[in-house]
Amino acid sequence: MELTGAEIIIECLKAEGVDYVFGYPGGAVLHIYDAFYKQDDVQHILVRHEQGATHAADGYARATGKPGVVLVTSGPGATNAVTGIATAYMDSIPMIVITGQVPKHLIGNDAFQEVDSVGITRPIVKHNFLINDVNDIATVFKKAFYVATTGRPGPVVIDIPKDITAEKIAFEYPPEIEMRSYSPVFKGHNGQIKRAADLILSAERPMIYSGGGVILGNGSEQLRTLTRSLGYPITQTLMGLGAFPASDPLSLGMLGMHGTYEANMGMHHCDVMIAIGARFDDRVTGSLEKFCPGAKIIHIDVDPASISKNVKVDIPIVGEVVPVLDALNAQLTKSTEEVNKGALEKWWAQINEWRAQDCLEYDRDSGTIKPQFVIEELHKVTNGDAFITSDVGQHQMFAAQYYGFDKPRKWINSGGLGTMGFGLPAAMGAQLAFPDETVACITGESSIQMCIQELSTCKQYGLPLKIINLNNGYMGMVRQWQEFFYEKRYAMSYFDALPDFVALAESYGHVGIKVENPADVRPALEEAFKQKDRLVFLDFITDREENVYPMIPAGAGLNEMILV
Repeated sequence: MELTGAEIIIECLKAEGVDYVFGYPGGAVLHIYDAFYKQDDVQHILVRHEQGATHAADGYARATGKPGVVLVTSGPGATNAVTGIATAYMDSIPMIVITGQVPKHLIGNDAFQEVDSVGITRPIVKHNFLINDVNDIATVFKKAFYVATTGRPGPVVIDIPKDITAEKIAFEYPPEIEMRSYSPVFKGHNGQIKRAADLILSAERPMIYSGGGVILGNGSEQLRTLTRSLGYPITQTLMGLGAFPASDPLSLGMLGMHGTYEANMGMHHCDVMIAIGARFDDRVTGSLEKFCPGAKIIHIDVDPASISKNVKVDIPIVGEVVPVLDALNAQLTKSTEEVNKGALEKWWAQINEWRAQDCLEYDRDSGTIKPQFVIEELHKVTNGDAFITSDVGQHQMFAAQYYGFDKPRKWINSGGLGTMGFGLPAAMGAQLAFPDETVACITGESSIQMCIQELSTCKQYGLPLKIINLNNGYMGMVRQWQEFFYEKRYAMSYFDALPDFVALAESYGHVGIKVENPADVRPALEEAFKQKDRLVFLDFITDREENVYPMIPAGAGLNEMILV
């Protein structure tokens, strides 16, 4: 039986096991939407803005490990999706973005709602396709899902002219695909793994530094085996939190610009660093000239382009995290008795001295609500087991520092691009993926307004999210930088026209709760999480001038933190 191009797209999605497509209709994709209407296997989620579609698909992908799928129309539909595509690209999130295009004969004529989607998105995708023939649809979709989900994951854009979605052909989906120009490495080099094992066992001041690649590669179990068998300290990036339990005594917490004193000092003074699925970004390294001056570095990463890109490493290992760590653990198992236990004991004594600084202490007797306190109480009320999404700013750092993630894929935030507006739609994606799980979005009064229209989507689909708004009346991180580095010239960081968030939430059909006293924080959270079938917007009025500590200023090293 012959199918239209639009119907073939639906069949491709079915073949790839897609459950949800997040999108917004428009003229160039109406044939595809008509095909959606005629079937029930793949559910379409109607967002209120294309940026919301990409962030929701992103949140779904981070929570599940499966690629998120987006459908938007041509022109402004495609350009509205760009921020979300870039967000996914920076954090290596698998995503398929289907963009409508004007009919083939109009491409290049400045037609109504025409943009060069392939050209616009080329720098922020792993790959993109413009389909010129209806016969290519199935093959392109097979390639797109393969590219998006293998090697270093990332978003792939498929641009489809409207006329192609109306043409009819017989449909057959390729059972497998081969691409000469794309052959990701899966297993690491055995010789390099043996060299790494020897260096690891020779360490006197070792440090394991794990990143988001461990979570994306589903390598948490292997990471835990490695760390616990060696007894070495471990620190994790913002994107890597949860791959190793925060509650484990071997964990030193997050490192980098707002990392713990013990993690940053441990990294600075280590003699052997084992970097796994991390890319040595600037928020982690601080000044590259001052970064880990005495360390021999082992770097395990699936992307060869990440090796020695920012920091020169001594033993590179290219491969997927699970097979590489399995091989490394097997190698180390033969000789764990060779660990220098005397030196390791001294190293832990030094680390525990740094830990005693208690760099995350704050004023617990304050008469105003401290944002750190809200996060700690949230952890208690949810037993530390909720899916937590966040927007970007001080609240994001407080969540990373104080929630204490023990499991992978529970912490969902925009790390590389730092996208305000990410948290709410990402929470939608996570909640749809896990309808019986608790999902909370930690946000601020600035970030939440970027995509607040998605409260309407939450109402339509009955998503019982809990929104934790840490409202200090400022763009908090901007204000903090202005305080530290611009002599308190608070240029345009203050909001003097904020909405009544409780009334706003209620206008969308949700529950709103305003909290102004510390004593009311726990009861308000408990009340919110009792409401299993309602979205609850909690507006916490927090200390206006609370800052995130520790902090590493621009140009400083990991050992040059501002602590108070």
